[in-house]
Amino acid sequence: MDIDSSTLNAKEAYKLLIGSIIPRPIAWISTQSTDGVGNLAPVSFFTAVGRKPPKVSLSIQPKSDGLTLKDSFLNIRDTGEFVTNLATLPQIVPMHRSAIEFEPDVDEFDAVGVEKEPSTLVAPPRIKGAPVALECKVDKIFAAPDGLHHVVWGEVVNFHVRDDIYINGRIDFGALAPVGRLAAEYTVVDNAFVPPLTDDVMAEMAGRRMRRIDRNGEDYSAVDNPNWSASGAVAE
Repeated sequence: MDIDSSTLNAKEAYKLLIGSIIPRPIAWISTQSTDGVGNLAPVSFFTAVGRKPPKVSLSIQPKSDGLTLKDSFLNIRDTGEFVTNLATLPQIVPMHRSAIEFEPDVDEFDAVGVEKEPSTLVAPPRIKGAPVALECKVDKIFAAPDGLHHVVWGEVVNFHVRDDIYINGRIDFGALAPVGRLAAEYTVVDNAFVPPLTDDVMAEMAGRRMRRIDRNGEDYSAVDNPNWSASGAVAE
């Protein structure tokens, strides 16, 4: 099937993008408003864009009404700082709940039940229990013509890495159970390999569907849920 992207509206194009670009790493972003209110947001349009200096990129959409800028973006824009915390399975519930569109005066650390840890070089706190946290200062902000969609580049000014996973200058990712995004659902990274694989392993994997671990059926899709929003927000 060929789908002409010019025939798609934004929601339709978004559904195809999030089902095609998988798995996507999740930046669990912590920010702080100019009034000191903590905010959390999972961002899965996220990647690294530089090494020296190290930089990351976040793509941030408006809220589910399609018109209002997200609090996390406003905090990043107004303070010039944010922290990218690594999303892992032990914190999947508060991470998922942090996509709820809370009111701006609600401290989302308290609302989703995670504790704050002071950052070293930026004002926004990092998330206690996150094994890796990248403290960032805004490098550039790019705005789409509609003024509602933004890309943020942040320079990583400090890496916080839990002591037990820092080995000879690298991170022991095998000990982390990192969580990624599949369309509107999640996956936990629980295997690793270096090619080539043996023929018997390749034969075993060929055509095999992903194994669901949430007891939903094989044909389940969170995107089909009537409460699903292309903003990434979830219902309380």
